[in-house]
Amino acid sequence: MRGGASRVRGAETLWQGSLTFGYTHPVPLTRRLAAALLAAAATVLAGCAAETAPTETPAGAAPAADAYPVTIEHRFGSATIPAAPQRVVSLGYTEQDAILAFGVVPVGVRYAFGPQDDVFFPWADQAAGGAQPTILPREAVDPEAVAALRPDLIMAITAGLEQNEYDVLSRIAPVVVPPKDYVDFGVPWQVQTRVTGQALGQTARADELVRQVEARFAEVKAANPGLVGKTLALSGPSSDGQYPFHATDDTRTRFFGELGMVVPPELDAVAGDRFYGYLSREQASMLDQDVLVLQSGSAEERAAIEADPILAAVPVVAEGRSLFIEGADYDALQFASALSLPYLLDGFVPELRAVAGA
Repeated sequence: MRGGASRVRGAETLWQGSLTFGYTHPVPLTRRLAAALLAAAATVLAGCAAETAPTETPAGAAPAADAYPVTIEHRFGSATIPAAPQRVVSLGYTEQDAILAFGVVPVGVRYAFGPQDDVFFPWADQAAGGAQPTILPREAVDPEAVAALRPDLIMAITAGLEQNEYDVLSRIAPVVVPPKDYVDFGVPWQVQTRVTGQALGQTARADELVRQVEARFAEVKAANPGLVGKTLALSGPSSDGQYPFHATDDTRTRFFGELGMVVPPELDAVAGDRFYGYLSREQASMLDQDVLVLQSGSAEERAAIEADPILAAVPVVAEGRSLFIEGADYDALQFASALSLPYLLDGFVPELRAVAGA
């Protein structure tokens, strides 16, 4: 655990469209996977009562209040959870926060960015305690490795799964993916919190979490009326001569939207039905909004952005209406969770207010 220390991620970029499950074709049911599936099924049938691993739900956690079985509708159909989960795998790139918010520590967490031996960030350290879950690889999730954890629930709202990937994992345990109304990586934190709370039998707790964080947003928005109505572009280092940006429906831009800021329609039009888009060098002027927020995950990325002559000539940069989001604030924005958002409101909004002239 790092306590309140800032993290700097590596070269991985969560905002790009390169997030994949690691394979694109149906996975055969190998002998190893079949054996792991049988072990997982045996664990579920036994009610997960025979063993309590260090990374499971803490003994002192409040018991689930909701009745089971629970059925959750989603884009690939539905997932039925027969009993209160005891062994939860966090398969989404930023899924662990939503699970930890309910006092449940996952037995496995998919790595996304940062130190490869620590998947819990400062705002979640207290909820995680001293847990050391199995860390699953970012690039390719091995279904056999997931099955070996004997999960009774796989949370994958921020995993970007395809249908065939979901089908394979559903042989292991119930899998919860995004509701059908949202694009990948575009599920609002309120929806993710409530769906996770439903899966974990804590719908009342989910409603309370949402109420608390929304109240904090309302307080900060009321204290910063100058942000309301300001247009925003959220970008980062150029890639192959193009400038990335996030559309309105991305979880990261939703943070600014809840403060009253808006992504202009012309940027959403370029993104289409995706949560992100790219602008050519000739289109760089479309980044010239009231405020430009530049994501930087490393000193090298920041240096590359600052050295870009085309970007430097865009008025929003030349006139000092741009700012970097980096370190722990950058990480908190990527997670956009009920745990990370209060952290981000406290740490980043004062900088945003200063640049926006609000």
